[in-house]
Amino acid sequence: QVQLVESGGGLVQPGGSLRLSCAASGFTFNTYAMGWFRQAPGKEREFVAAIHWDGYNTDYANSVKGRFTISTDNGLNTVYLQMNSLKSEDTAVYYCAKDQARYRLRLDRADFGSWGQGTQVIVSS
Repeated sequence: QVQLVESGGGLVQPGGSLRLSCAASGFTFNTYAMGWFRQAPGKEREFVAAIHWDGYNTDYANSVKGRFTISTDNGLNTVYLQMNSLKSEDTAVYYCAKDQARYRLRLDRADFGSWGQGTQVIVSS
């Protein structure tokens, strides 16, 4: 049914950039908010970014504001996470997720589910 497949992770040096992609299928893409979460070794999963189903309103964790950008391409049913100025503390497995309901009026970090398999990002010199 719902499938979320992340890609684009890898090894990058501090200060570098990486763009993650999440290919979505099994649902009407532009009716659900989409988000990115991450989980570092030994840590709990944390919110990174989200984008409203309208494709404009966004929400970012304070730790990534000004460095990461979330966006969508409805034609490709894909959500992206552009990551710039990467730091070692950005090292984590990054997960794509969709909201659990359609046409929500507001973004809520607690509303996400239907997780992808994750893609690993390692920021190291």
